[in-house]
Amino acid sequence: MGLFLQGLMPGANGTAVTEFILLGLVETPSLRPLVFVLFFFAYLVTVGGNLSILAAVLLEPKLHTPMYFFLGNLSALDVGCITVTIPSMLSHLLSHKHTIPYGDCLAQIFFFHLLVGVDCFLLTAMAYDRFLAICQPLTYSTRMSQVVQRILVAMSWVCAFSNALTHTVAISTLHFCGPNVINHFYCDLPQLFQLSCSSTQLNALLLFAGGFFMAGTPMALIVTSYAHVAAAVLRIRSVEGRKKAFSTCGSHLTMVAIFYGSGVFNYMRLGSVKLSDKDKAVGIFNTVINPMLNPFIYSLRNPDVQCALWRVLTGRRSLA
Repeated sequence: MGLFLQGLMPGANGTAVTEFILLGLVETPSLRPLVFVLFFFAYLVTVGGNLSILAAVLLEPKLHTPMYFFLGNLSALDVGCITVTIPSMLSHLLSHKHTIPYGDCLAQIFFFHLLVGVDCFLLTAMAYDRFLAICQPLTYSTRMSQVVQRILVAMSWVCAFSNALTHTVAISTLHFCGPNVINHFYCDLPQLFQLSCSSTQLNALLLFAGGFFMAGTPMALIVTSYAHVAAAVLRIRSVEGRKKAFSTCGSHLTMVAIFYGSGVFNYMRLGSVKLSDKDKAVGIFNTVINPMLNPFIYSLRNPDVQCALWRVLTGRRSLA
């Protein structure tokens, strides 16, 4: 009973929640050290891998192309995404303190949706880049100039900021007066909807509309871009030429499938009565697995990135 009363403060309109209690990934104390070690290692690998990709893109002249410009931005975003959620979870595991202040919870929601939103649009920009490079190579350098690249990144931030701010302001208008226990390891919209004492109909509608704008529209553009790419590649008579063209798209398509697959599962099933431990697994995908896989997916089959990473790690300078 004390767990549910913690973080509740009497107010003019009844009891108001001042903090939430995050149950975390595991409730068994004996498992917490193991979980801490696993996620601390995952955090180090993710941050180290993505910063290595970013350093390679910045320092290697061969990677000063639009595709790798977007990849460098994506790597920086992935570092931000995992940093928004995992360090606080690790501190909770160490201190056995499971509370998060109301304001910090809203801040976590804002920054998480901001960074994930930019991710959505950057993946779309990368698909558009592949479309121009393969389908319209003669005008590629002018249509994907440095100015265009920066405009696409800036627009991604503006759209994602607007979406994140809308959801954060909307959820700040909800009244939380009862249970304040979140069966998750970070704050997110579906979990807070379950705890609200006021109607969340408008919030759910905003989330659906935002999901259509932030995920549906980019996904449609990505599919359209790759439909044109596939048609253009199939017209190439050389088998080697087809293989080379498809190889530049494979890594990006893999990231798109993982990113949108986990995102759709997490946010498009708000009708479920009770959020279960499956949501924690999806949360791990969104906050840990996706950012951690990015460096591996883009480097394992890309000799240019492999060589650049090796030069970064060994301190050698490129001769190009």
